[in-house]
Amino acid sequence: MIPTDLTGLANTLVGGALLGGLIALSAVGLSLVLGVMKLVNLMHGQIVVLGAYLAFFLGSVFGLDPLLVLPIVFVLGFVLMAPIQRFILEPVTKHGEEAALLTTFALAIIFENVFVRVFSGDTRSLDTSLSRQTVGIGPLNIPTIYLIGFAISLVICVLVHLLVTRTPFGRSLRASSEDPVSAAIVGIHVSRVRWATFALNGGLAALGGVLIALCFSFTPSSGSEYLLTGFAIIVLGGLGSVLGTLMGGIVLGLVQAMGAYLFGDGYRTFVGLVVLIVLLAAAPNGLLRIGRRA
Repeated sequence: MIPTDLTGLANTLVGGALLGGLIALSAVGLSLVLGVMKLVNLMHGQIVVLGAYLAFFLGSVFGLDPLLVLPIVFVLGFVLMAPIQRFILEPVTKHGEEAALLTTFALAIIFENVFVRVFSGDTRSLDTSLSRQTVGIGPLNIPTIYLIGFAISLVICVLVHLLVTRTPFGRSLRASSEDPVSAAIVGIHVSRVRWATFALNGGLAALGGVLIALCFSFTPSSGSEYLLTGFAIIVLGGLGSVLGTLMGGIVLGLVQAMGAYLFGDGYRTFVGLVVLIVLLAAAPNGLLRIGRRA
């Protein structure tokens, strides 16, 4: 018989790892945008929250289960972010990185205010019958939604990894990231690649937002927390690495879970931010980076 405290610790760590892998999906697009566009996208957290609100709206109006609307949310996130990149970010990028950075900051504020106006500032959550179920694995008792969310995140991360490493678009993406001038010379439409990358980020972040909202409540201001968590995952996993981002999410989930176990659940985010600061100073290229473009 395993002592109760060890069983509790094991449950906490397994749950943290699953949650970290689930949350990593929301950071994959952020990593690609940083790698390809060299853009620090400060509105990324609001895109994650957008996915949560889209699922909430579809569930409230049409009665659709949050897990069933994942493809719809991905398409909506992709479609909504595509014109923002094409007509807002692409023109200002020509004036330097600072202009694009400030533009994403302004867009983040706009999105947050739109959320408040449309959905109010009340705390919301997504509910499915699976949210109240658990799976017993030996002495462990794991929430079913954690396992499902992790599985979905794992599958999508592998698909994005294959997209980046095994397709013509992926080759164009990697070339545009390494040397956009040379890529343009050999016939790659760099601005189109950037457009597709940012739109893909929109879809992936929105998907991640749905999975996160199935586990935690959210408000219009939750975006800042998701943005900081995304940066922490990228620092752990390495810029531009899809599988590294997944691993970084799992490691961050373990660190946050241990922090919550030792100091209380209120310190979960605090511990993650401390880890982010330490890693930015000690290993800015990422501790878990798998190759240059995994």
